[in-house]
Amino acid sequence: MLIQEGAAAAFHPQLAGPASAAVRMLWLIPVAPMLAAGVIALLKQPRRKLAAGLAIGSLAFSMVLAFIAFAHVVAGWAHGVAVRETINFVWFRAGTDAVALGWVLDPLSAVMLVMVTFVGLLIFIYSVGYMAHDENFTRFFCFLALFAGAMLGLVISNSLLLLFMNWELVGLTSYLLIGFWYHKPIAAAAAKKAFMTTRVGDVMFLLGMVWLFAQTGTLLFYNHGAGNLQHAALARLLAQHAALGLTAAGAIGLLLFVGAMGKSGQFPLHVWLPDAMEGPTPVSALIHAATMVAAGVYLVARVYPLMHAGALAGGTTPALEVVTWIGAGTAFFAALLAIGQNDIKRILAYSTVSQLGYMMAGIGIGGVALGMFHLITHAFFKSLLFLSAGSVIHGCHEEQDVRHMGGLRKAMPITFGIYAIATLALCGFPIFFSGFWSKDAIIDASQTWSVSAVPYYLLLFGAVLTAFYMTRQVSYVFFGQWRGHKSAHESGKIMLVPMATLAFFCVALGIIGTPAWPWFHAFLSNQAARANLGAFASSGFLLMLLSATVVVFAGIGFGWWLYGNKSPAATEPDALEKASPWIWAPLRDRLYVDEFYDVTVIAFYRIWARVADWLDRFVWGGIVAGVALSFRGLAHLDRLFDMYWIDGGFDKGCEELTTGGGLLARVQTGRVQTYLRLLALAFVVLVAILIWSSRA
Repeated sequence: MLIQEGAAAAFHPQLAGPASAAVRMLWLIPVAPMLAAGVIALLKQPRRKLAAGLAIGSLAFSMVLAFIAFAHVVAGWAHGVAVRETINFVWFRAGTDAVALGWVLDPLSAVMLVMVTFVGLLIFIYSVGYMAHDENFTRFFCFLALFAGAMLGLVISNSLLLLFMNWELVGLTSYLLIGFWYHKPIAAAAAKKAFMTTRVGDVMFLLGMVWLFAQTGTLLFYNHGAGNLQHAALARLLAQHAALGLTAAGAIGLLLFVGAMGKSGQFPLHVWLPDAMEGPTPVSALIHAATMVAAGVYLVARVYPLMHAGALAGGTTPALEVVTWIGAGTAFFAALLAIGQNDIKRILAYSTVSQLGYMMAGIGIGGVALGMFHLITHAFFKSLLFLSAGSVIHGCHEEQDVRHMGGLRKAMPITFGIYAIATLALCGFPIFFSGFWSKDAIIDASQTWSVSAVPYYLLLFGAVLTAFYMTRQVSYVFFGQWRGHKSAHESGKIMLVPMATLAFFCVALGIIGTPAWPWFHAFLSNQAARANLGAFASSGFLLMLLSATVVVFAGIGFGWWLYGNKSPAATEPDALEKASPWIWAPLRDRLYVDEFYDVTVIAFYRIWARVADWLDRFVWGGIVAGVALSFRGLAHLDRLFDMYWIDGGFDKGCEELTTGGGLLARVQTGRVQTYLRLLALAFVVLVAILIWSSRA
C-alpha cells in the first residue's frame, strides 16, 4: 500500500497532488551505492578499476538524483510552497497493528542529500589515489559504497524505524572502515571502541523509539497529519508527564538525543571519535564530515518538533536546554584537548568533536537552520582538512606526527594553500570564509539565550582555542625547517582536484548564509528569502564582525607567537609544555577521561565479568552439573530396571517358551507309529482312570 503526502504549509497552503517524480525515485539514491557494494563484494581483489568505477559511478548517479530532488524542493519553495512529500508503505502487520516505513523529501532531507553525495563523491575520487597501493583496494571501496548508501538511506527515512536500521548499518560500516587495517592491533581496538561506545547511545535511541511507538502507535514522521511529529501526536505526548518535569515528548526527545550524542561524539560519549583516526584518511574525512557524525546532528534536526513541543516564551524547552548545555560544553572541552595532541589527524578529530558541539548548541538555541548551516559548511572545510592531512601524510611517507614535519609549504605548495583555506574557514576568519557565517552566527545567537550566558562564553572561548590549535598545527607542519627522515613530495592530481573543489566551496558557501541574503535559513525555515544589503551596516552584524575578528586574531596571534616559523627538534618539548607543563600534561593525556573510564566503567564491567564468570562456573554451572548428575543417576537406575526387570522378564518368558516349544517339538515328530503309541497310552490311562473311578 502506497500513501503519498504533498504538504504545502509555508506561504500559501496548497492541496497535495500526486506524488512527484522526484519523491518516487528517491529510494534509488541510497539503493544505487548499496547495490554497487554488493557487486563489489563478489569481485576478486585484482578487479580494482571495476570496483572503484562501480563505487564512484553509483554515487555520481545518486548525486544527480539528489540534485533533481533538491531542485524540485527549491522550485516549490520559490513559488511559496513548503514542499514535504512522502511515500509510505506497510512493511508487515501483527494482529491489528501495522508497521509502516517510508521516505520523505523536504528541505532538510534535500540539503543533506546534496551534501552527502557531493562531498562523498569527491572523497571517493580522492581515495583512488590515496589507496592506490593498498592490497585490499577492492574491499575498501565495497565498504565505502555501503557506508554512503546507509547514510543516504538514513537521510531520506520518513520512519524512525527505517532511520534506525540505516543508523545501525552506518555503525557497522564505520566499524569495518575504522578497523580496515585490522592487522594493526591499535586499529582493531579503535574499531571495537567506536562500536561499543556508540552502542551506549543506540540503546537509548531504541528505548526512545519503543516509547514513541507505544504512545503514538506509529513510527512515521509525517503521514497525513497522523505522524508522530505532527500536531495530534505532539499534543498527546505533551499531555503526558514523565520524570523531572519533562513531558513524554521531552523525555523521548532526550532519549533520542543520547543516541545522537554517541554518533556525533558529544561529551561524555566522545572518546571513540579521536581513536577512529586509525582508519585510512578518506574514511576519516567521510566519518568526520559527511556521514556518521552528521547523522547525530541530523537526527536532532529531524525530531526537533518533538523536542521543541510545548516551548514557552523564549522558544526553549528542558530538552533543548540539555542539547544546548551538552553542545556548548563539548565545543569548549574538545577544543581544549586538541591543543595537546601531536597526531595531525587526532588534532582534527578533536576539532570535529568541538564543531559538532557548536552544531548541537546552534539547534538548541536557534533552531534547525542555525545548526544545520554549520553542519553543511563544516562538511566541506572539515573534509578538506582531512583530505589535505591525508595529502601531507602521503607526501611525508605515512608520517602523522606534526613534530616530524615542518617547512612543507615549499615542498607541497598546493596542499599548503588548500590547507590554509580550510584552516581559515574552520577558525571563522571574517567575511571571506563560510565558517565565519555559520559558526559565528551560533555564537552571536547564544548571547541572547534566555536561560544563561554561560554557553555564550563557552562557545566564544572555544572559538579562540580553535584558532590557536589550528595555528599551532599549521606552524608545525608547514613552517620552520623540515624535521622528517625522508624528503616530502606533492600529491598527484587525482587527490588535489577534489581538494581544490572543496576549497572553492569553503569560500563560496558563505554567500547563502549572510545577513544580507539568508537564503539557507529561509529555505530550511520555509520563509521567503529577501536580499537586504543594509544588514551589513546593522549594529548587530558589526558587533558580530568585531567579536569574530578579535577572537580569530587573538587565537592566531597567540598561536603564532608560541609556534610561528620556529623549528624545534622533534624531541624538544612543545612550546606550551615548556611554558606551562602543568597545563600541557593533562591536555596531552586528554584530561584523563579514558583513564577515568578505565578505572570506573570499564573496571566495573571487568569486575562484573569476573563475577559473571564465577557465577557461570560455580553457581549456574554447578546447578547444571547437579541436574546432569541427577539425570545420570536416573539413567543408571533406568538401565538397571530395564536390564534386570524388563529385559530379564522378557528373556525368562522367551526361555520358557523355548523349553515348551522344545518339548512339543519332540511330540510333533511326524511319525504315525509314535502317534498310535501315544493314543494307546492315553487309552490305557483313560481306562485305568475309569476303573479306579467305578470302584471308588
